[in-house]
Amino acid sequence: MHWRIWITDMWTVILIVIILLLLAEIFALLTVCRRGHSYWTLLRKYRYAHRGYHGKDLAPENSLLAYKEAIRRGFGVELDVHLMKDGNLAVIHDASLLRTAGADVLVEDLTADEVKQYRLEGTDEQIPLLEEVLPLFEQSGLPLVVELKAERGNHDALADATCAVLDKYKVLYCIESFDPRCIRWLKKNRPEIVRGQLSENFLRHGDGGNMPKPLLWALGNLLTNCLAKPDFIAYRFSDRDNLCLRWCRWFYHVQEINWTIITKEEMCAAESAGNLVIFQDFDPRL
Repeated sequence: MHWRIWITDMWTVILIVIILLLLAEIFALLTVCRRGHSYWTLLRKYRYAHRGYHGKDLAPENSLLAYKEAIRRGFGVELDVHLMKDGNLAVIHDASLLRTAGADVLVEDLTADEVKQYRLEGTDEQIPLLEEVLPLFEQSGLPLVVELKAERGNHDALADATCAVLDKYKVLYCIESFDPRCIRWLKKNRPEIVRGQLSENFLRHGDGGNMPKPLLWALGNLLTNCLAKPDFIAYRFSDRDNLCLRWCRWFYHVQEINWTIITKEEMCAAESAGNLVIFQDFDPRL
């Protein structure tokens, strides 16, 4: 009688182990990353100014002046790209111009000519087009982190248009997006480009709009990596103590980028862990 109980218990343990191994395999497949891109040797040399080197008395964010100020100080730049209705690419963070230009209009509904009618933060600075920004970095040799801001399901068109413009210039860059469909397009169509998944704890910060909470949880825990197999994870600095992020770094040795770093102490903490930094509101050189 006892030996039968022992055999039953043994098979129960074996079954549990098999289930755990299967779950671990599924988890590893969901969070898969690519590693070893040759461009990291160059991209790791720089710190990146968030939306350019900007400030109240210096330059508006995502303006040509902000990019020139970053270049003057020797920094790379992180910038945001939107696809407009005429196929041109506007460099601005928000889809709405209300915060940055005081106009209740969406940049996706504008043309290149129309977007030039607006001014940034009460200055004379216009909203630049991507093709106006890239010559600055072609001349300087400094790198870019290009964030794709997908709206209304235009993820594929946005990624395609951005790559087409980038191809015209000799610029060192990588591309990232919160939308894994943008990164999936790069994986399928432009695998040579360094691609990254942007993420954070969406549920903690209330970001994500009307997306279902389970989807936001999956995005925050990098469970959509299987769609895009990113070269890097760009994660909000305050949320970096994430189990799935740590797993990706340990198991896949993926590069981590932290945003947005706002103090020297945060910068030192990020860089001591081997992470690249996207900074704002202070000068890392000081």
